Amino acid sequence: MENVLRPLTVVGGSVVVTLLVGWAVDRLLCRVDDRHPETPLWGMLRRCRLPLQVVLLSALLRASYGEIHQPLVRDRGAGIGHVLSLVLIGASAWLVTRIVSAAVESTYARYASSTRDPARVRRVRTQVTLIMRIVTAVVAVVAVAAMLLTFPGMEKVGASMLASAGILGIVAGVAAQSTLGNLFAGFQIAFGDMVRIGDTVVVDGEWGVVEEVTLTFLTVRTWDERRITMPVSYFTSKPFENWSRGGAQMTGSVFFHLDHSAPVALMREKLREILEDCPAWDRRDWNLAVTDTTPSTIQVRAVVTAKDADDVWTARCTVRERMVAWLCEKHPYALPRIATSAASVPPSGQWPASSSAPVPSPLAAPDDNGPRTGRG
Repeated sequence: MENVLRPLTVVGGSVVVTLLVGWAVDRLLCRVDDRHPETPLWGMLRRCRLPLQVVLLSALLRASYGEIHQPLVRDRGAGIGHVLSLVLIGASAWLVTRIVSAAVESTYARYASSTRDPARVRRVRTQVTLIMRIVTAVVAVVAVAAMLLTFPGMEKVGASMLASAGILGIVAGVAAQSTLGNLFAGFQIAFGDMVRIGDTVVVDGEWGVVEEVTLTFLTVRTWDERRITMPVSYFTSKPFENWSRGGAQMTGSVFFHLDHSAPVALMREKLREILEDCPAWDRRDWNLAVTDTTPSTIQVRAVVTAKDADDVWTARCTVRERMVAWLCEKHPYALPRIATSAASVPPSGQWPASSSAPVPSPLAAPDDNGPRTGRG
């Protein structure tokens, strides 16, 4: 009877204690969160309940499994203890990562709620993301190292690895040169405020929004929902356009190539009317002027402003569509044309006496006898 009750007491007692402690900690965090709603930390710490219970259960079983006097446990006690130790180390790393994540996210949430500058919020978000990745990587490395040290004979392996660390370091440095370059570039982007999550950038002619920043690569979401993944070293070694740096407000231009008879003054009035009906226009500034001329056309530029890159694109498309439709309907003569009339003959007296004025080709116009065939 004792051989049956003892395993049930050890395992069942550990499970009951784990559940009670997890429930008590969760209730305590709920009460603290209700009393301090301005601090989201306590609510985020509730996500640590599961890893806390795994840590507590593995620790209780690791300490009490020896009390189970069963042949299977006695014969394989070392293996069971080793497995429980590995679970305890892994669960502890999981718990530490969750706690650090809750603390960092709570700090970011409080900063974002108290700061009205979107650029600063995106900068802190980028830094927080990279800090969490660094912490996760460090904790994972420490946990794996601790797990390896639990295996017998790893001390000798570690000593031999340290003895050859010089040669391995040189080889690894040469082999991982690009990876290390991206790693340091990630730190430079995070704390140098070069590019942030949510920034609108133009990279290799592609317009998009920075969606993800890691220690080694950066993801840009284009306007057509494609994802461009690039190494972070690209942004530290090559020029790129960051439309969100220094503020999200933007100015856009729309060009029209029209005939010289285009009613510029009426177009200016029409542009004002179009912008009044365009929600994307932020009412900061607008303008319309002739910026260039050619022998056959003039170039008219319309300038509009908007609060961000998305709205300036919408405003430009709206102005282009409605202005062209208005010109086609009300002023079709203003559209570009190709002149096909015959050249005029210069007046007499403008050619030297030694030469005569050019005579138009007989094919240029018919005479009274009808069209010529060219046969003489």
